[in-house]
Amino acid sequence: MRLVVDPADRLLHADERSIACSIGRSGVVAASEKKEGDGATPRGSWRLRGLLLRPDRVAPSQALRLPWRWLRPDDGWSDDIADPAYNRPVRHPHPFSAERLWRDDELYDAIVLLGHNDGPPVPGAGSAIFLHCWRDAAPTEGCVAIAREALLSLLPQLSVEDSLTIR
Repeated sequence: MRLVVDPADRLLHADERSIACSIGRSGVVAASEKKEGDGATPRGSWRLRGLLLRPDRVAPSQALRLPWRWLRPDDGWSDDIADPAYNRPVRHPHPFSAERLWRDDELYDAIVLLGHNDGPPVPGAGSAIFLHCWRDAAPTEGCVAIAREALLSLLPQLSVEDSLTIR
């Protein structure tokens, strides 16, 4: 499936569908200019690496083609540039700063892991860039977010051969 985010019209184009999306509060920047904590969404084409699902809120489709696992209450994602595990999944408690993925809101009920800054991660070049559920079209910290129902309907169609392109 071809996924393309057009920041100008705030739409995620998924083959024949156009889905309203939100991006980073600071807009879009070239991937080479992406900095940790800048609130910008990195421009580029990012492979879909996998999927995390919250077990008490999402029932996976039998047809999922992306590798997936259940999200756990102690799951986190390192955002500390001094952490050897920067921009990688970690478990809490963690000795460095790390975002908690188990949230009270629905934003991370389903998280599509994107291949931004992961081969290998460069400290400070941005972490935790995901495709996830939105909250009333509010801007993100750098991710791409869409309505929960739209994301759940896309999941069975996604595979590791797919990419999300941010123009």
